[in-house]
Amino acid sequence: TEHGGWGFTLEPILLGLLVAPSAAAWELSAAAIGIFLARRPVKIVSTDIVRRRWLPRSRVALFFALLYGGLALAGTIGAFSTAEGPFWIPVIVAIPLALVALRADAQSKNRTLIPELSGSIAMGATVSAIALGSGWDLGPAFGLWLVLAARDVAAIVLVRDQIRRLKGRPTGASTVYTVQAACVGAVAVAAIAGIVPWLAVVAIALVGLVAVVSLNRPPVEARVVGWTQMGVGLMVVLVTAVGVHLSW
Repeated sequence: TEHGGWGFTLEPILLGLLVAPSAAAWELSAAAIGIFLARRPVKIVSTDIVRRRWLPRSRVALFFALLYGGLALAGTIGAFSTAEGPFWIPVIVAIPLALVALRADAQSKNRTLIPELSGSIAMGATVSAIALGSGWDLGPAFGLWLVLAARDVAAIVLVRDQIRRLKGRPTGASTVYTVQAACVGAVAVAAIAGIVPWLAVVAIALVGLVAVVSLNRPPVEARVVGWTQMGVGLMVVLVTAVGVHLSW
């Protein structure tokens, strides 16, 4: 049911495999999927520990946390033997963000804004890790992460506003538009610096266009919002990948 979670996990994997395929890329992709799958059982275990209880579900969750954690560990170990560059740098950068999200999970506050942003941006580190592991330079590798971070921030702010509209709560369209413009601007600066293709700017601008259209139409069901954003994320990945291959 976590459309957003799957999107934020698979988008950096897909982009990485499209622009920087290698043995290390596949191993890091497996590690990222293991980390994502481990999140739910880790949340259950950590929540039960925080509440000082140990239930039958706790044992099952611990088993699957270790199973998925093993997949993540195996992928990471494999990458150390095949990578052509320091793929661990973005992983280290992402750790503080991941810890914010994990702490919120344990306290059942994962639906608040900061943990949502932190968790999604942290998962975006996968694309930089894949690019570095495939021999890319540091700047372009982190540029790909910036593109997906901009997409994540723009999407989360928009979706939260759409859900508020659906529930009849106060909304802030001007804030959403400001965030969309800031995301486009950040990626444009990166394009000027030569670390992301200009088509990535076009992709994030299209995300902003989706926001304008969405907020000027009647509210739709949450599942429609979720599937729409998965489509938007796929668009950003494909357009950015084309930009990388065309060098524009």
